[in-house]
Amino acid sequence: MAPKGGFDLTADALVRFLGKERQAFTREDLVKVVKANEVRMVNLNFVGGDGRLKSLSFALRSERHLRELLESGERVDGSSLFRYVDPARSDIYVIPRYSTAFLNPFTPTPTLNILCAYFDAEGTPVDVAPEHTVTAARLALTKATGLELYTLGELEYYAFLPPVGVDLFPATPQRNYHESAPFARCKHMNEEALHVLASIGVRSKYGHSEVGAIPTEGGGRIEQYEIEMELEPMDETADHIVLAKWVLRNIAARHGVSVTFSPKLGIGHAGSGMHVHMAAMKKGKNVMVDDRQELSETARRVIGGLIKLAPSLTAFGNTIPASYLRLVPHQEAPTCVCWGGMNRSVLVRVPLGWRHVGNLSAQVNPTVKRGAPPGKRYQTVEIRSPDGSANAHLLIAGIGVAARWGLASPDALPLAEQTRVSVNIFKEEHRDVRARLKELPASCGESADCLLEQAKFYEDGGVFSRRLVEGVAGQLRAFDDRQMIEDLRKDKAKAEEYAKDFLHCA
Repeated sequence: MAPKGGFDLTADALVRFLGKERQAFTREDLVKVVKANEVRMVNLNFVGGDGRLKSLSFALRSERHLRELLESGERVDGSSLFRYVDPARSDIYVIPRYSTAFLNPFTPTPTLNILCAYFDAEGTPVDVAPEHTVTAARLALTKATGLELYTLGELEYYAFLPPVGVDLFPATPQRNYHESAPFARCKHMNEEALHVLASIGVRSKYGHSEVGAIPTEGGGRIEQYEIEMELEPMDETADHIVLAKWVLRNIAARHGVSVTFSPKLGIGHAGSGMHVHMAAMKKGKNVMVDDRQELSETARRVIGGLIKLAPSLTAFGNTIPASYLRLVPHQEAPTCVCWGGMNRSVLVRVPLGWRHVGNLSAQVNPTVKRGAPPGKRYQTVEIRSPDGSANAHLLIAGIGVAARWGLASPDALPLAEQTRVSVNIFKEEHRDVRARLKELPASCGESADCLLEQAKFYEDGGVFSRRLVEGVAGQLRAFDDRQMIEDLRKDKAKAEEYAKDFLHCA
């Protein structure tokens, strides 16, 4: 019998079993899931200061034990998770968030995983906690503007394939975009990840092979892939980026290969970004286009906010020195603070949408009747600077802060107008356009400076705590990379060797 609510076709195992949306999950629902699936282990998961998923595992002893875990969580050492938490007062609670539960697809013993929130000894959300910060950003934006910001991430990564002797279907360096198997040897692994993500409640749009392909000795190869997520509320996007990385790493391990989200493996090879798309929503309706199907004032205000805080957003979205080996001209990575439509040389891009087209399917399918709607396709804007080193929760929170400023400030529209470009700024004939634009930071040290200079925007409304801002800035400055990045850009071999230190970032 199919569950009530029309969930019989969903790939999300718990939604299908319980017949309700995740936001409606209760403690009793999870007890029911554990009993029906003979679950014997529970993993409490939480995001550390490094942006990676952490785990605390429990072998269930009884139903009472399960209920205690679901109600009270456990204690952990905050100073070991966040460098800027004082060890003298570091005990914090991790409390399960029921809507995030899923059956672990990688454990031999039936296991339930649940993402958690951090609380201090007084029962207050921890002020440096990633999940608290992004939720605070979402609530502050909606309170100030009446709008919601939906976001999605494009997660690019490289897979390291072992030697095969003779490579029967070699890939062409820098030409692997949307290749199919057998030229894309890890395509099956990327597709497996899409299936697993759907089963644990992470919605994706699609997956494909990306541009990067780096031959190695003995017929080995390093191949680049991407998984693009679906538009969701800000805090869900952040959770799901972290889970997607966790899923991809586990699948890779199962196949005996390694994957990396590091932004740059070597000079001359495509870097891996983590572009973030966003759309302002009002009562469930996308408001990024107006009645004429043109980019709306709301959308241009959001863009103005991104332009304003772009220098400091790198502190959350580009967190390691290798990030600044990627942000160079002629690599489809931004270096200047500007925006434009369908222009891959800009920082903020307005992607091609379905605003001005009708029923295209009727032109290629004689069975399709004209006049059918083109489908639910939302217009978004995309910030292209972030990469896989990002702390997803802090990055998405920062984007929410930028959007809130843009939607509320009278300076946002003029700023957007001043920074709009319609040419490839990296071409020599447009160097005058490039010369009048501000540049993004060129190192972790510069990003830290920009964050501290613009700290008041992030601290406004209590979204980011001062301790968090100073902690992030301190971690960035500790790399001491201001001169080093310039030196690495001139030495290909040294840059490739240095990049190995950051293969497992975030």
